[in-house]
Amino acid sequence: MTVRIAVISGSVRRGSHNSALAALGAERIRAAGAEAVPVDLSTYDLPVYAQDLELQDCPSDARRLKATLAACDGLLIATPEHNGSISTLLKNAIDWASRPSDGESAIALTAFRGKAAGIMAASIGPFGGMRALAHLRQVLGTVQMMVIPEQLAVPLADRAFTAEGALAEPLPNAILDGLVGRLVEVAGRLRA
Repeated sequence: MTVRIAVISGSVRRGSHNSALAALGAERIRAAGAEAVPVDLSTYDLPVYAQDLELQDCPSDARRLKATLAACDGLLIATPEHNGSISTLLKNAIDWASRPSDGESAIALTAFRGKAAGIMAASIGPFGGMRALAHLRQVLGTVQMMVIPEQLAVPLADRAFTAEGALAEPLPNAILDGLVGRLVEVAGRLRA
């Protein structure tokens, strides 16, 4: 059975560097022989998470997102850095997908538990989203994912991509290849 990796950009901005990075990650996942499952957060109507909303009637898009992630063996996430952390959009999506459903216990975490995650960031700043990556690693660890050690931070992102959307420099390309290769390998082993 083919390894399935959900690919998520924590940005829905037109021309997003992180969406470009996620698209490159999806290409590399396919090249590694796995299936890339794009998850476009702009297609999910997710209110800001509040337990009262969840208890009244969990949004159907929250259930749809959770089901999509639960059907995958791992995640590849590209996050922007907003005020030194991950985007509100991304955190809200993780919060909704982490909620129990269908009689699960509060700690079931079926969209995340025991799966592999790879993390990336692109930022126009000189550090490439490193603070956001640290926060994302912590959040994903809290929902019981195994975040692989490899990560990619792309600084000066407004100059890091070619007109065709590829990474312009060899080093980030090599890091992306290593990150995706390890993610597919670990996701496959964890699934077994």
